[in-house]
Amino acid sequence: MNRTFLPRVKVGVLLLVAVLVLAGADTGSLPAPPVAKKVPHMTEINGHKMVDNYFWLRDKANPEVRAYLEAENAYTDAVMKPMEAFQKKLYDEMLSRVKETDVDVPYKEGDYFYYTRTEAGKQYQIRCRRKASADAPEEVLLDINELAKGQAFMSVAAYAVSPDGNLLAYSFDNTGFRQFQLAVKDLRTGKTLVDHAERVGSVVWANDNQTIFYTQEDAVSKRQYRLYRHTAGTAGPDSLVYEEKDERFDVYARKARSQAYIFLISASHTTSEARYIPADQPLAEFHVMESRQPNVEYYPDHNGDSFYIRVNDTGRNFRLVKAPVGDAGRKNWREVVAHNSNVMLDGTDFFQNYYVLYERENGLPQIRVSDLRSGQSRRIEFPEPAYAAYPYVNRVYDTTEFRYGYQSAITPASVFAYDMEKGTSTLLKQTEVPGGYDRTRYQVEQIYATAADGAKIPISVMYRKGTKLDGKEALYLYGYGSYGAPIDMFFNSNIFSMADRGVVTAVAHIRGGGEMGKAWHDAGRMMNKKTTFTDFISCAEYLVKNGYGSKDRLVIEGRSAGGLLMGAVLNMRPDLFRAALVGVPFVDVINTMLDESLPLTVGEFEEWGNPKEQAAFDYMITYSPYDNIEAKAYPSMLVKTSFNDSQVMYWEPAKYVAKMRALRTDHNILIFKTNLSPAGHGGASGRYDRLHEAAFDYAYILTQMGIEN
Repeated sequence: MNRTFLPRVKVGVLLLVAVLVLAGADTGSLPAPPVAKKVPHMTEINGHKMVDNYFWLRDKANPEVRAYLEAENAYTDAVMKPMEAFQKKLYDEMLSRVKETDVDVPYKEGDYFYYTRTEAGKQYQIRCRRKASADAPEEVLLDINELAKGQAFMSVAAYAVSPDGNLLAYSFDNTGFRQFQLAVKDLRTGKTLVDHAERVGSVVWANDNQTIFYTQEDAVSKRQYRLYRHTAGTAGPDSLVYEEKDERFDVYARKARSQAYIFLISASHTTSEARYIPADQPLAEFHVMESRQPNVEYYPDHNGDSFYIRVNDTGRNFRLVKAPVGDAGRKNWREVVAHNSNVMLDGTDFFQNYYVLYERENGLPQIRVSDLRSGQSRRIEFPEPAYAAYPYVNRVYDTTEFRYGYQSAITPASVFAYDMEKGTSTLLKQTEVPGGYDRTRYQVEQIYATAADGAKIPISVMYRKGTKLDGKEALYLYGYGSYGAPIDMFFNSNIFSMADRGVVTAVAHIRGGGEMGKAWHDAGRMMNKKTTFTDFISCAEYLVKNGYGSKDRLVIEGRSAGGLLMGAVLNMRPDLFRAALVGVPFVDVINTMLDESLPLTVGEFEEWGNPKEQAAFDYMITYSPYDNIEAKAYPSMLVKTSFNDSQVMYWEPAKYVAKMRALRTDHNILIFKTNLSPAGHGGASGRYDRLHEAAFDYAYILTQMGIEN
């Protein structure tokens, strides 16, 4: 081997040579894709013998595993090397649309105005506040850039200031595995105190400014299952307040905006149960509001002498009821807002004299504001056919001002103040997009494909005005469709690197997601899961048939459960797509759902089914992407993962690629990239690192479309 090549090859790749030789692979010159060895592993389930030749890739500590991943990375680098200049061009474009030094709209909490800002050249946010006035001196509470020094990854989750403003409780993860450590900082001295806890989820202060309630996840299953009570400024041990025994349920804690109550919620995918204590009585025993009942979810809030409860006991889309705080059980529930089969009630926010309902209708988010005194109710009007609308930070209880966020595919993130008394909105800030961005250059449409069963599937489309919809254009289609999670149209300045090159971009709002309420979710989960895949195919066919693009230039993308979607539709209709980006994909459905020691598995029996049950197995085996790879031609693929991903283990995409290489009969590009540095389910944590990842992805996508500069 040439000495000049040695520094470019990690040591693990050299270890792989023996693995490849044993597998009978050609170890000739690059670019030649790696070939993983086959070590048959047998699983017998429901009378079915499953042979997994790549089970050995699950052994994270095995140097051969890392060597295989490094060899795949080296192959990917070789394939992508001719695109390095294109990646640099795309990165520069994307960065030019980012206002690198910026500040968020401050929000009031207690005596302070809190905000987050960024500085050019720094990867992470800086969290600050000013006392009493926006003109007061700045206090830096948490500079995440300082926290991240010496770390390849840094993510801050919980961020809670004590009611008196003196202490900050926060949690951070420096591995990407989404296991967060609790820390407490004295904001008067700037010193980090001795407080520490591992695997922390929600963090809530009691009103005494000393007591912190936090939830903790199980070290193996990653299920949030315990609630602890901790005294700030101490090293513990902490008092265990509650432990959730049912492995389908996770717990989380939150505090009412009224500051009067702390709620502890136990929830599975289909059932929930709430407990509560007065926030000024941290030693009190948590009381059950209403005992859990199968397939009934309820979520409480507080106002005055009542609890307001969002519950789906009379219909899947939820209704709103109220009950006295002294006895909030079902027998005392009085209906405030009835169930509506056409309108999903997604959430609530209560203020002293008003409440806000977050609704979904016709696939779009809606915000309704009601006056508790008069009963008068009105929706906030939104101007575009497809958009995202959501609450901003609202910490003041006695107020007439409600802040919300709004954006769309072409409208940058905007923060509005809504006067709940007058019914008027005032724009506080719209994120600046440098580089001469002009929203009027682009067209947004909400169109509908017809599924095989007649259902109308919404598709959000964006393209540059003047683009010829003649069936010859490049077309990008994104999909997800799981967990009842809606995919709303958020602004992504990166996407204009596609649109400005003539690409028509689209999002398929397929069943299994939550765009059209709970029934939309139900129609694409459990024994209906394949509807998600056929809906996506229908959307792709509709776009091609109606001239939005050519199937020869159609590139699709999905990540996580959307990666499952990619794997399924590529097996079902490989002829329909030019290429696919398959990100952190949940593709090994049967093997993963058989392993109850893995994170998420047990709780997700209510989303996918339990393959130990015959009927569920028989259905799941018909669509599990890994189990349905065949000896046939497939489109080009870029598959991505992180070695420390905690949501979808790295070995799922690794096994998928290994098996795909062994069976597929085409000569299209299949590349596999693993982030071997600390990184998570969403990739890198730093904003510039994430832009580099996006530029890499876009270079691949655009090149596959025939666009190379």
